[in-house]
Amino acid sequence: MTREKMRIVMLGCGGFIGSHLLDRLLAENECEIHGWDLADYKIKEHLAHPKFHMHRSTISSPAALQEIEQEIEKSDIVINLAAICNPAEYNTRPLDVIHSNLFDIYPLIELCAKHKRWLMSFSTSEVYGRTVASYLPNNNYEDPNLFELRENETPLIMGPISNQRWTYACAKQMTERLIYAHHMESQLPFTVIRPLNFFGPKMDYIPGRDGEGVPRVLACFMTALLDNKPMYLVDGGEARRTIVSIHDAIDALLLMLKKPHQAQNQVFNIGNRENEVTMAELADLMRQTYARITGDMNYKEHPILTISSQDFYGKGYEDCDRRMPDLSQAQTLLGWTPKIPLTDALFETMDFYHQNYA
Repeated sequence: MTREKMRIVMLGCGGFIGSHLLDRLLAENECEIHGWDLADYKIKEHLAHPKFHMHRSTISSPAALQEIEQEIEKSDIVINLAAICNPAEYNTRPLDVIHSNLFDIYPLIELCAKHKRWLMSFSTSEVYGRTVASYLPNNNYEDPNLFELRENETPLIMGPISNQRWTYACAKQMTERLIYAHHMESQLPFTVIRPLNFFGPKMDYIPGRDGEGVPRVLACFMTALLDNKPMYLVDGGEARRTIVSIHDAIDALLLMLKKPHQAQNQVFNIGNRENEVTMAELADLMRQTYARITGDMNYKEHPILTISSQDFYGKGYEDCDRRMPDLSQAQTLLGWTPKIPLTDALFETMDFYHQNYA
């Protein structure tokens, strides 16, 4: 950046990704950060930092938008992490999900376009929807062209509107299209990030401890282990995911900030192709890992049961079959390659939950 001290506006700074990004930015970079969030319990250690200014408000109120615009005018980059991003809510709170991920973000995009400020917006790998392979007989994954996710080529395939699980993906896709349209018509500089299952400490709540409802898969499995209850595999746990350590992911984000000319006006998959597992494999690996953490070998045989998606998530749920990212963009433009294996990422994450919740 041209300024000696980078000025950053960060929306959703108190969440999982925001907390880790703040850890690194405040430790490594000369920057000044204005962050917006309602929650601060994941970033309490930064609240007194002289280079961090916390604003406890939603980004949708007129007063907040006025305050945000004043900071955007003085900023180098706006990082948007604000979202409702829990699969259990996509079909149970569809209007809230659409509003949070599209309509609340729209004024922010307009402000960045108005002031020609670089917008780094976190999207989701869910925008890819289901793979072409999933619609073919026998789910043929032999041809990478049918399942590999490429930022600028892969079609975005969603299910029918009655399957409201796609509200999140569709809202995020529309946000991406708004950003790109502003880039084409008003020269908005942008970077869109499509995360593929970031794992690490502080990533989710544990029901009955610091939240209620159904969290994402790792926290669901972790809760079952902590409470000595069965781990439930939705529809048999056949869905495949790639998992990347939050530390590898933050490395990629810092490279984007250091290389703006390479990062701007691009879409990046951020994931780890080597860390692919089915949800059934993840459940087994988690119980093996928890046996190591606790020293209790009985966890190796912790019960795993199967449940239908309708019984677990409710009506209107549909899952993505596989998410295998092409990482050529990040490797070529940023020089980024993930390094942390799944076993290490999982051990660190689960040990955090054990230390804090067991």
